[in-house]
Amino acid sequence: MKWVMYLILALLVGGAWLLFSIKGAEIKRLQEQIIQIEEAGDPDGALPKLEANLGEVEGERTFSGILLTFLSAGLVGILFVVYLLPFFAQRVTHAVYDSAEMIERDVMHDARVLVAQGEYHAAIEAFKEAAKAEPLNRLPWVEIAKIYKDNLEDPNAALETIRYALESQAWETNDAAYFLFRLAELYDEVLGDRATSIAILQQVVEQFPRTRHSANANTRLHEWGADQQAAPVVAAPTPPPVVGVSRYELPSAEDDGSDRPA
Repeated sequence: MKWVMYLILALLVGGAWLLFSIKGAEIKRLQEQIIQIEEAGDPDGALPKLEANLGEVEGERTFSGILLTFLSAGLVGILFVVYLLPFFAQRVTHAVYDSAEMIERDVMHDARVLVAQGEYHAAIEAFKEAAKAEPLNRLPWVEIAKIYKDNLEDPNAALETIRYALESQAWETNDAAYFLFRLAELYDEVLGDRATSIAILQQVVEQFPRTRHSANANTRLHEWGADQQAAPVVAAPTPPPVVGVSRYELPSAEDDGSDRPA
């Protein structure tokens, strides 16, 4: 589909260029006629009409020139952002960081390029490979959920992606809290299920006491009129242990009617 769009845009650029050239040739022809009539003294009184026609054609050529400029800029901009910019960015990265040594490849680079090209399903698979390569990195799952919600307009799949990520790994405190907050947000905004969202935020309060995560959850609960007594945030809390899969009591998958990501 994207190649069809590129072809249509290229044809529009070609058509605008052809129209611009035709109008230029017509202007030249009218100018020559006007000069000839002026030299002859305009015996037939045709000069005013020719000058009016010349003004109209010049206006049409100006419009076609503006159209050509916008279409050309659009085509060049798309090609630059989708193909040239990632290429040059990769070259610059290697030029800056390579010093006769092999550098670790950004496992999400290919996925980001696919997103820029509009290949969203391929990008999801690439982000899954990135998650396998870096199992303690939450960013691939965050990007997958974002693609489902914003690009593919499938918020239920975004919700199930976050659920799957949270349940499939023993995450550090900050990562686990992040996933729980995103779940609460999706249940409230996507499914309109504020009760489940409240239950998840209360789980944050219980599992991460005396942390900023508990304070943020209590703030949101207070805004919804479902707050518990906020636990004070200590200046330098001892980090809670890494949370495991068994500590989460999430709503069943059947509640949102979605399948867990493969």
